Amino acid sequence: MESRNNPDDVALSSHERLALWRIEADLSEDRRLARRMRHPVARPWLPLSVAALTCASLLLLVVGILSSDSVVLWCLAALWPTTILLAFRMLRRPGGAEDRIRS
Repeated sequence: MESRNNPDDVALSSHERLALWRIEADLSEDRRLARRMRHPVARPWLPLSVAALTCASLLLLVVGILSSDSVVLWCLAALWPTTILLAFRMLRRPGGAEDRIRS
């Protein structure tokens, strides 16, 4: 029976083995990648907090327009930049923008 899931059964040419060895050597030198692989960062709170802050900001915006209360407008002024900052962080994460800047 042939096992296709086992990578050890694959025969590589000397050129392919050398290329694979070079790739592994380059990856082992990348400290940021090694740290990420050791401690994977799961941020499930980020999308939830962005959604909650967006809803709160929109609610404050509507209440502020309807009432023109200065306290509500100041709360909106404090909350909206925080919402934008966290949304930017959330959108920036999956693309790996910091890795592209470094290389």
